[in-house]
Amino acid sequence: MRRVVMVGNSGSGKTTLADEVATRLAVPHVELDAHFHQQGWVPTPEPEFVGAVRSALDAADADADGWVVCGNYPAARASIWARADSIVWLDLPRAVVMTRVALRSARRIVGRTELWNGNRESLSDLAALHDPNRSLLRWTWDAVEGYRTRYVPAMASTTWGDLRWYRLRSPAAVEAWLAQVATGDR
Repeated sequence: MRRVVMVGNSGSGKTTLADEVATRLAVPHVELDAHFHQQGWVPTPEPEFVGAVRSALDAADADADGWVVCGNYPAARASIWARADSIVWLDLPRAVVMTRVALRSARRIVGRTELWNGNRESLSDLAALHDPNRSLLRWTWDAVEGYRTRYVPAMASTTWGDLRWYRLRSPAAVEAWLAQVATGDR
């Protein structure tokens, strides 16, 4: 396992797990959000975004012969998955991800935590529950079934037949999987 993709809902722990796996494998962690969200939450145009992701993967392969990517962006999926050897899908229960997103967002808002390119979460965006493009709470709630609709068929697809899939459905399953990564059993 040298080229790993972490996918799953907001609040599932993709970034945290990707950081840990990248450290254990001694490879770079490529966070797709950092390439996608420009200042003011402006999305990077698709061709530029895909190009930036490809460049980041090329650089990681040149430096460390591997990488860990976290994110779910359809525009870059084929480019990333074609180079990956493993997909880790954090398919945690809705209650778990909703709790994590709410707590994480509250910490970020209170602490004025800068995310990517000067962006910060805001209380007004979080509370805009009518708009999934503004409210991370609404986005997270709506996305649970969407990821299952997307990734269950992908797991069975012959297009991605060479990939090893790990569908982790609980925090305990994530910990057990990570323990095996640490011992080299994967």
